[in-house]
Amino acid sequence: MSIAQPYALIFDMDGVLVDNTPDQARAFQLLFRDLGLTTNARKLLHRLNGMPATNILKTVFTNPVPAKQLQEYAAQREFLYRVLYWNKRREVAGLTHFLQAARTAGFKIGLGTGSASDTISYILDHLDLRRYFDVVVGKDDVTKGKPHAETYLITARRLGVPPERCVVFEDALLGEQAAYRAGMRCIGVTTTLKPIEFQAPLLTIPDFTQLSPQRILELLAQAPAIPRPSPVLARRQYAQL
Repeated sequence: MSIAQPYALIFDMDGVLVDNTPDQARAFQLLFRDLGLTTNARKLLHRLNGMPATNILKTVFTNPVPAKQLQEYAAQREFLYRVLYWNKRREVAGLTHFLQAARTAGFKIGLGTGSASDTISYILDHLDLRRYFDVVVGKDDVTKGKPHAETYLITARRLGVPPERCVVFEDALLGEQAAYRAGMRCIGVTTTLKPIEFQAPLLTIPDFTQLSPQRILELLAQAPAIPRPSPVLARRQYAQL
């Protein structure tokens, strides 16, 4: 099987390639405890997962915090997360087999994440996944993080595939919104959210064990409309959680 005009599959990283959201939440919670904050990190990430850590942290303070201070908090959270997740790094079930099959089928494959390059390496290179991706786009490649469309638009441009021929894999509401803002369709990975919590995905999957490139082509052959982004789901506000 081959694709005359290639489609692209674009993957988020956290919660899609790896099921690490519980450890991300735990790291935030430890940081909040250290800062004397009572915000519930699990509920916070349920709503804002997918944004860069500094942007998430902005929402937990009632008063503005200097950018340098937010970066220091984000670095502390990142250290906590890596310690917590160090011995747990493993791919979501079926991922490698699916990536191999997708490449054989002629799909272009990209990564579009809000993580910085060292954090990307912490996952991709440890799990030897980088070789499956034609393009890797992270925090250092964009000026506006999710739910802005920039991450996915840059990934598509570097892949040489128009947005309407891209399918994004996301576990987060804001990432799903970024896909729709970019003019792309989305498949929801339910490591973090329940299927009903996504807005309008092509499909929801718990992992990659039952997904095939042929299934994606069948879904796209039905020419589903690209959903309009929801301003409600992409809203950012002070997190009174």
